[in-house]
Amino acid sequence: MNQPSYTQGRQDKPLLAMTIGEAFDATVARYPEREALIVRHQNRRLTWQVLADDVDRCARALITLGVQTGDRLGIWAPNCLEWCVTQFASAKIGAILVNINPAYRVSELEYVLKQSGCSWLVCAHAFKTSDYHAMLGELLPDLCNQVSGSLTCQNLPDLRGVITLGEDAPPGFLRWAGLANLATHTPATVLHERSALLQFDDPINIQYTSGTTGFPKGATLSHYNILNNGYMVGESLGLGEQDRLVIPVPLYHCFGMVMGNLGCLTHGSTMIYPAPAFEPLATLAAVAEERATALYGVPTMFIAELDHPERAQYDLSSLRSGIMAGSTCPIEVMRRVISEMHMSEVQIAYGMTETSPVSLQTGPEDELELRVTTVGRTQPHLESKIIDENGRIVPRGQIGELCTRGYSVMLGYWSNPKATADVLDDARWMHTGDLACMDENGYVQIVGRSKDMIIRGGENIYPREVEEFLFRHPAVADVQVIGIPDEKYGEEIVAWVKLHAGYSAQEESLREYCKANIAHYKVPRHFRFVDAFPMTVTGKIQKFRMREIMIEELAQAPRRAS
Repeated sequence: MNQPSYTQGRQDKPLLAMTIGEAFDATVARYPEREALIVRHQNRRLTWQVLADDVDRCARALITLGVQTGDRLGIWAPNCLEWCVTQFASAKIGAILVNINPAYRVSELEYVLKQSGCSWLVCAHAFKTSDYHAMLGELLPDLCNQVSGSLTCQNLPDLRGVITLGEDAPPGFLRWAGLANLATHTPATVLHERSALLQFDDPINIQYTSGTTGFPKGATLSHYNILNNGYMVGESLGLGEQDRLVIPVPLYHCFGMVMGNLGCLTHGSTMIYPAPAFEPLATLAAVAEERATALYGVPTMFIAELDHPERAQYDLSSLRSGIMAGSTCPIEVMRRVISEMHMSEVQIAYGMTETSPVSLQTGPEDELELRVTTVGRTQPHLESKIIDENGRIVPRGQIGELCTRGYSVMLGYWSNPKATADVLDDARWMHTGDLACMDENGYVQIVGRSKDMIIRGGENIYPREVEEFLFRHPAVADVQVIGIPDEKYGEEIVAWVKLHAGYSAQEESLREYCKANIAHYKVPRHFRFVDAFPMTVTGKIQKFRMREIMIEELAQAPRRAS
């Protein structure tokens, strides 16, 4: 009988039965004078003890503001010191941190604040072309006439106040700098009593994933979920207190806040933020000048670093390891990362927000071919299986849907039992929607996606969400969104648009319509205006045929232009 496509991860190292706050305090006690956090763009360097003082001060201020255990606290900001402090402070008081994508526009922000029931929001002043204060003024027109902490808003009935990281706070906003004074009203003993009541299975984080129905779903994760996933990722990398990890990936993703921050926390390693968002030169400078030993990124980030004209000026010889995740890595890129960036132990990780995120990972000793053709083997204390359409485990070597079970699987989607039941079965198996194949040694290859998710530069995009947005345009009668291969981003978005009779629209006008209302990474790169879509005889749209047509047309376009 063929061996079944099922594996269990190693269990030689026990899981951490503690809250994030308990793990934080243990690391501070062990390494108080070692560097914990370096934020280069803010020129801040904190030891574990100094970081602990900031975290406890923030936690006490939040208690003063009335934030209770189980309340949702949103954070809408790029990578910065305050993001890290908020993450650990919220964990110490049991407030559920709601990660909000810095690229979100007003409609997206409103949805996640309302759906999660956020009571407070921590936000930056601005980032790139986004003026957060102005967007909040649009969303909350009465904010300037109200006292922060006593906000009343019909659209967002749970929201009580907004804390800005900006130096100047408009009327109605509470300044981050003002938290220090608020903290004095809550004794340290009250914080300790609050922390002592928390359980490691309590929910502590909500991360929104793009929704196939047009609405993001809030994957709800516990202390146990994310603390242990960060720990196990760090164990695979061999992290220790001497390691210094550069984190150019966003903190609002699991990649940054779990694999980065919590991976470092559980091993006493140093967290290094090179810039508010990814910048190849800032990342190279951070590695060289901080003598970093590990680096994270998606393949497009590593390509940008390798190809930067000033890369040769930076000594990257301190690097030994890191993680590449988000999409498949081309073999030539992996070779260059190992040889030119000295990352001989670089690993590939696979997962999803709903699994905290990593469920499969290569090891430091794996051959190069395994690191570019597979996503590794099942992580410790987890299970993997590959099933057919009837839910039965397929033999090794046969393609089916990948499922994951174990400590890392989310509690569920926040206030969405139906969506939870669609992906999490009665036996607590998380159905990933990815098509995979397992070899005789347990290595898993991802061969496709049963859902039409697009991965662009490490961002997960569901076509349905973009389609439903474009449907709002008065000229659009029907629209189908697909992903096509792209050398830089892995995939790019294409929208096939059918217009209403008597209406007209140009590619640029639709693009500007998208840019003004949805996150930049969801904006289609190409638009194709059609009278009809390729369909089967039963009327089912053939997206695979649309992809073939677009790939062929775009390949021929330069020759036509010459």
